Amino acid sequence: MQFIFCTLGTSAGTRADYHPLVPRIRVQQVDLTTLGTDAIVNAANERMLGGGGVDGAIHRAAGPGLLAECRLLAEARPGVRCPTGEARITAGHALPARYVIHTVGPVWRGGENGEPELLASCYRASLALAGSHLLSSVAFPMISCGVYGFPVASAARIAVREIAGWLEDQVQVQDVVFAVLGDAAESELLRALAG
Repeated sequence: MQFIFCTLGTSAGTRADYHPLVPRIRVQQVDLTTLGTDAIVNAANERMLGGGGVDGAIHRAAGPGLLAECRLLAEARPGVRCPTGEARITAGHALPARYVIHTVGPVWRGGENGEPELLASCYRASLALAGSHLLSSVAFPMISCGVYGFPVASAARIAVREIAGWLEDQVQVQDVVFAVLGDAAESELLRALAG
């Protein structure tokens, strides 16, 4: 699949690069918690009770209602509401987004322990929830690239492959945003999209 982009300026001075076909894919340097997409994706942990990084930022911005709703979700096994590679959906509470899709990425352990497959599963499971809830827009962070240590270049290729492949076969989701903080993640995603 080949991608061609036009670059648009935004009010915040960041770049947004668009896939020319619908649905479109954008890469934007923006705080995920400020986006008014139908859903934002949370790089959660298996407990789904908040944490650091993206997870902590989403819980802080959403307010206490998000934690209360997460506590009500059934556990797949003791202490685990969302196993690695799966996804769950909750309301957005105080966020601009209507929903939060929580997915648990793998911890990087060298790449020989199923990490690429689990990361790909995170994107597929998240998109499946977006589709089943008839959402038209969803924003993703770079799953597993923070404290979980997944190499950004590899994660970008996996994310783009899974999202682009999924979008080819459906029309419900019209807008996918990669919300990143920093030039390195943006550059790797744009490279993966152009490849």
